[in-house]
Amino acid sequence: MAVTLLLALVALVLVSWLLSATQGEGVRSLLSSEGIRFFFGGFTNMLLKPLLVWLLLLSMAWGCLRHSGLLMTPPKESEFDALGDASRRSSSFGVIGRGFRVRIFLLVILVVYVGVVLLLTVTPQAVLLSATGQLWPSPFSHALVPMIAFGIILLSTAYGILSRRFLSVADVCQSLIQGIVSAAPLLLLYILVMQLVGALRFVFG
Repeated sequence: MAVTLLLALVALVLVSWLLSATQGEGVRSLLSSEGIRFFFGGFTNMLLKPLLVWLLLLSMAWGCLRHSGLLMTPPKESEFDALGDASRRSSSFGVIGRGFRVRIFLLVILVVYVGVVLLLTVTPQAVLLSATGQLWPSPFSHALVPMIAFGIILLSTAYGILSRRFLSVADVCQSLIQGIVSAAPLLLLYILVMQLVGALRFVFG
């Protein structure tokens, strides 16, 4: 897919040059002085989109979620050693009890987090509403994806600590980094797609 996008960008450069030479109006060439200034001068601006930030945040959340073991079911007995005593480790009932308590704890965290968000949005004169009291567009709508990503990271980190998959802050940071690494192909595609879209807008106005 990356090769296809790159070839499409190269083809657009040639097509824009041919069309601008034959038609003269309505089409701008990427090989002209204006096109070269646009490509180099506007490279950063074409990438500076909220989608890039969302992609990075969601990839970090995915990495933390995957490495915390929260998606793995059913839980293993060793995951909840920190919540039970040695005398109950051989009992399947003890494992179920510890797993149940962990999920109750995560549910409490989720309820508190959602409650805080609701207090910031649904109460009178809430701070995340727009100046006219609207929910969309508003600071809440602009921060919706970051809040979702932060909520996932919060729950995943809590579960990872309780299940002893995360033994230190370094383990949490490593899971976030691994999430970005796993999303590296998407970042490459994002760059190519944004360049192609920007070039199309320039060529055809």
